[in-house]
Amino acid sequence: MPPAEGRLGADGLRAGAVGKPSLAQRRRAALRLEIAGEAVRLFTSQGVTRTTGEEIARAVGISSRTLWRHFPTKESCVLPVLSAGLQFAVDQLAAWPPGMTLVDFVTRSGRSGTLPSTAPAILDLIRMTYTEPALRAVWLQAHDDALPVLADLLARRSGGSADALRTKVHAATVNGALRAAAEEFAHRYADDPEASGDEIAACVLAALRAAAEGLPY
Repeated sequence: MPPAEGRLGADGLRAGAVGKPSLAQRRRAALRLEIAGEAVRLFTSQGVTRTTGEEIARAVGISSRTLWRHFPTKESCVLPVLSAGLQFAVDQLAAWPPGMTLVDFVTRSGRSGTLPSTAPAILDLIRMTYTEPALRAVWLQAHDDALPVLADLLARRSGGSADALRTKVHAATVNGALRAAAEEFAHRYADDPEASGDEIAACVLAALRAAAEGLPY
C-alpha cells in the first residue's frame, strides 16, 4: 500500500491527510536522509567517536556549515534513518482495516512481512544505541517524534481526539511496543543476515500481545 500522504512532522513523519509535501520539503528530506546514510556508514565502519561532522559532510559532498544547518550534532545526523523506519511502521498501520484488532492485523500482515529499504542501517544503529548514549538519545527522540503521529492515526480510526489522554496512552503503548520489538529483533538476529519481515513481525506481535490487555483496538 502506498504511504499515506499528510502533514510532515519534525523529521518527515506524516500525520493526517492534508496534501503532499512541497518540493522544497521533499528536497530537504532527501538531503537529510543522504546525510543520515553516510553518518551510519561512517559510524559503523570506524565508530562514533572517530567520526567527525566534517567527515560526514565531505562524504555527502556538502559543506560543514550546511550539515550543521540541518543537524545540531553528529549523532543527530542519523535521526532521518530512524524516522524512516518508524514511518514504515506507520504506513503499515494505515492498512489496518476497521473491525479488526491490532494483534489480529499484525498476525495477518506477518504472513507477508517486509522490511524497509533502510532496515540494515536501522538495525546497525539500534545495536549501537546500547554502547553510545548519544545515539540512544536520538533513538528515543525518534520515538518521541512518532507519538503525535500515532495518536493522530488512532484518533482518526476511533473518531476521537488526538489530544485526549486516552488516545495518548494508547499511542504511547503502541509506540513502546514497536520500540521494544525493534530492539529485540536487532539483538536477536544480529548475526543472521537472512532475517526477514517474518521475524520482525513475530517480535512486534509478541510485544503487542504483552501490551494488548489495555488496548481496545
